[in-house]
Amino acid sequence: MLPQLLFNLWRAHDFFTEILKRHGPTGEFTGPWFTSMDYLVTCDPINVHHMLSKNFHNYVKGPEFRHIFQAFGDGIFAADSEAWKYSRDLFHSLFKQKSFEVFVAKTIHNKVHNGLLPILDHVQQQGRVVDLQDVFNRFTFDNICSIVLGNDPNCLSIDFSEVAIEKAFNEVEESIFYRHVLPRCVWKIQRWLQIGQEKKMTEACKTLDQFIHACIASKREKLSKYNENEMGEAHHVDFLTALMREETAHDDKFLRDAVFNLFVAGRDTITSALTWFFWLVATNPSVEAKILEEMKEKLGTKEKTLGVLSVEEVKRLVYLHGAICEALRLFPPIPFETKQAIKADMLPSGHRVNSGTKILFILYAMGRFEETWGKDCLEFKPERWISEKGGIVYVPSYKFIAFNAGPRTCLGKEISFIQMKMVAAAILHKYRVRVVEGFVATPSLSIVLLMKDGLKVQITKREF
Repeated sequence: MLPQLLFNLWRAHDFFTEILKRHGPTGEFTGPWFTSMDYLVTCDPINVHHMLSKNFHNYVKGPEFRHIFQAFGDGIFAADSEAWKYSRDLFHSLFKQKSFEVFVAKTIHNKVHNGLLPILDHVQQQGRVVDLQDVFNRFTFDNICSIVLGNDPNCLSIDFSEVAIEKAFNEVEESIFYRHVLPRCVWKIQRWLQIGQEKKMTEACKTLDQFIHACIASKREKLSKYNENEMGEAHHVDFLTALMREETAHDDKFLRDAVFNLFVAGRDTITSALTWFFWLVATNPSVEAKILEEMKEKLGTKEKTLGVLSVEEVKRLVYLHGAICEALRLFPPIPFETKQAIKADMLPSGHRVNSGTKILFILYAMGRFEETWGKDCLEFKPERWISEKGGIVYVPSYKFIAFNAGPRTCLGKEISFIQMKMVAAAILHKYRVRVVEGFVATPSLSIVLLMKDGLKVQITKREF
């Protein structure tokens, strides 16, 4: 089956979706015998529920995953069993500290007000086309640097200069995607010869490691000079400082892997979600009108200027929440996931899983099946998330898979929604976003579902 996949690689996500729709939501992908590319492929919610929740301990990331995702080190996304549980419990305890929650919300709020909106004002005044995905990339990169490292690099600037660290993350993620579709022997030879995607991967990882280790060294030096009282409240709530202050001492490798994993989780996924959301809203004017009407009705946004909404205010925007869920359903930031079976098992669909079987979950396809979402599954329809009483409709995570499911459900789900709603409300209230004529939104070939050529738009001020 490999030649057919490579022929359709430019549209890989839609290709897999079409195959699963044609032959059933679960089936086998067979690669050449010497490539170790045989997978059981599924987008069946019942099978997903079984593997990610009910029989969670039998399905792990496995050594093959860690080999492909070596840039992630032993961080939370690649770890299994006790190593994963330790990181999960540690991160959960830090995320749930009230001071950290307040710090994160304040950081996002300030960046929208002092960074994002002024940049869009500048772009609007110049009347030029802007890549909104690039803007979101810079916005989320500044945010995650502030939240994780306690330092804002101010990449979201008027000159839009290239940021080496940001580019390196993108190159690592693209290279990991190619490791999934090329035989292992091919990419290993490329790595040995340092050619193609593997050369990019090596150089990008070197750039990232130098940046992260420099941040760790700087933070250690700063902390060694001051005790907690001298540092003050404002200086000890960023994630790296909190990790270093834990009773259990963590070496630089643990800190490096933790930081790298959090950067991917907190930067790229939010960028992806916001980019596809604004493309969908811009191409569906009726949805845009309903979002604005809800803001006017619930927040009284008649005045010409509206400050960035608070956490409590964005929680009241039910239709906006539904629109974001729809964007995540159709374009999940992580379009596929892999697991490996420890013991033989039988799936609810009747498919046999042998010990060592590799599973490929096509999350992109899960939102596009009529059996799960109805005949209008390809429509952008926020109403499907809103109950008759005007509340949010609950959808189980194994069906709405954007934040994963089971014990590995995303720890940052709530703050992700808050960040996306703050950004969406602030931009939509102040500007009209129009996609440039002739632009075609094409998914990139990466482990994160970004747009291949960015999102080219023109921005005009909304008139009141």
